[in-house]
Amino acid sequence: MGAWGWFAMSFTTLIALALAVAVAVLVARAFRQDEDGRAASGPRAVASDTAEKLLAERFARGEIDDEEYQHRLMVLRGTAPGPRP
Repeated sequence: MGAWGWFAMSFTTLIALALAVAVAVLVARAFRQDEDGRAASGPRAVASDTAEKLLAERFARGEIDDEEYQHRLMVLRGTAPGPRP
């Protein structure tokens, strides 16, 4: 086997290792959990967490009261009882 054969074999091995690492990272991300134990389910979970954090910050700054905070939190989580009077 000449120099090109060794080069091709080495290059192919590096590509195979890179693919194996990429698959491992994707599998690890798929089964990763948040800090509170909930499974992270992609961009929607991230957006929901971000919205809840923003809502909590508004509540902490006093921009909204407890009733408003609880209602909006239930709406974000999809457990709101219905339209607010």
